[in-house]
Amino acid sequence: MASEWKNERLSTLCAEIADCPHSTPLWMDSGALVLRSQNIRNGRLDLSATSYTDEAHFEQRSRRARLRGGDLVITREAPMGEVCLIPDGLRCCLGQRMVMLRPDPTKCDSRFLLYSIQSRAVQDEIKVNEGTGSTVSNLRIPLLEALPICHPPLAEQKAIAAVLGALDDKIELNRRMNTTLEAMARALFQSWFVDFDPVRVKLDGRSPADLDPATAALFPEHLEETALGHTPKGWEVRSLDKTAHYLNGLALQKYPPGDGSTLPVIKIAQLRKGDSIGADRCNTGLPPNYIVQDGDVLFSWSGSLEVELWCGGPGALNQHLFKVTSPEFPKWFYYLWTLYHLDEFRLIAADKATTMGHIQRGHLTAAKVLIPPRPLIDAMTRTMSPLIDQLIANRIQSRTLATLRDTLLPKLLSGELSVAAATCKADLQVPPGAKKP
Repeated sequence: MASEWKNERLSTLCAEIADCPHSTPLWMDSGALVLRSQNIRNGRLDLSATSYTDEAHFEQRSRRARLRGGDLVITREAPMGEVCLIPDGLRCCLGQRMVMLRPDPTKCDSRFLLYSIQSRAVQDEIKVNEGTGSTVSNLRIPLLEALPICHPPLAEQKAIAAVLGALDDKIELNRRMNTTLEAMARALFQSWFVDFDPVRVKLDGRSPADLDPATAALFPEHLEETALGHTPKGWEVRSLDKTAHYLNGLALQKYPPGDGSTLPVIKIAQLRKGDSIGADRCNTGLPPNYIVQDGDVLFSWSGSLEVELWCGGPGALNQHLFKVTSPEFPKWFYYLWTLYHLDEFRLIAADKATTMGHIQRGHLTAAKVLIPPRPLIDAMTRTMSPLIDQLIANRIQSRTLATLRDTLLPKLLSGELSVAAATCKADLQVPPGAKKP
C-alpha cells in the first residue's frame, strides 16, 4: 500500500557511499578493468569499449571502493546521474567522476534503487541540486547522500524490481542476440565476398561443408583477374553507388513544426543512439521518400560516420545522412557492402582539413562491390535475410519493451500502479520462455 511508503535520504538506504580516487588511472592496453563514464548509459553497464590499468593501480583505486556484485555506480559529471548495477563476478574498479553506492540489503533492494535513481523525480532532484564546477556540472557527495528516495517495504521493492527487471532482461537478451546475429552476418559476408572460401574449397576439389549442395553448386570453381585482383569467375565488379541509391537528407528547418502532425528529425545524434527521443520536430509535408521507417539503412557521411539499420520509429531524414535503398538488390547486400567500406570512408573523412570530416559522392563511386550471378544472390539471401530480419525485429521489440518499462516505472515507484497490474502488462509484452517476475 502507498501509505506504507517512506521518503528517506539515499545515505540512509546505503551501507556505504564511496567516491572514486581523484587521480588519473594509468591506462594500459590490457589488465584490470577500469569503469569510465562511457560504460554507463541508460541504466546499463556497457562494456563494448573497455579500459584497463595494471594490478598495482587497480589495488590503489580499490582502496576507497572495492566493487562487488549488487553495488551501484553513479556518474558525477558529464553525463551526470547515469547509474548502473555491477553484476556478480565482474572484477572492476572506479574510474574518474563516479561514485559507488552499496545498498543496505536490510533496507533496500539494489535493482529497486537502480530504477529509483533513474526515475524522473530523482533525476530532477539531481539537476536542481547539482553542484557547479568551473567548467562542468558536478554532483557533489553531500548532495548525492541527501537525494530523497521514496520506497515501499523491502518485499514490495523486490517485486517492483522483478517486474521492471523482466523487461530489462529481455532487452538485454535481445541486445546479446543481435550481437551474435551481426557477427554471423559479417562472418558470412567475409567468407563469401572477401576470402572467397567456397570458391577456394572447390578449387581444391572439395565441396564446401557448410553449404547445402544446391547452393555450393552455384559458386564458381575458379578465380579470374579483375580490377579488384583475383575474384570469383563470372562475378561483376560495380561501384557502390551503382549498386544502391544513396538519398541525401533535407535541410529540415525548411519544414518547421506547426499545429498539425509532426515527425522527429533524425540527425547523426539520433542515428548514434538509435532512437528519436528528444529530437527536433518537423512537419509532415516533406516528400515521402525522405521519411525514414524501421529497418531502413542509414549512413551518416559527415562528422561521425556510421552505418545502421534504423529501428527508432518513423522520422524525417536530415541532411548529412543517406537513406540507402535498392530496387535491384536485397537489404542485406547493400547494407553489408556499405558497412564493409565504412572503415575506408572514415579514413578519408579523417584526412579532410575541415572542422568536420566527410566523404563525397565520388568516394561512393570509387568504392567497389562484387556482384555474383542472380541465382547465387537469391541463394545467399535465403541464408542472410533471416539474420537481418531477426536483428531488426529484436531492436523494434526492445524499443517497445523500453517504452513499456518507462511507462510503468513512475507508476510503480509512486505506488500509483500495483505490482499485480504491472505484471499483467509486462506479461503481454515479454514473449514465452523469457524470464518473468
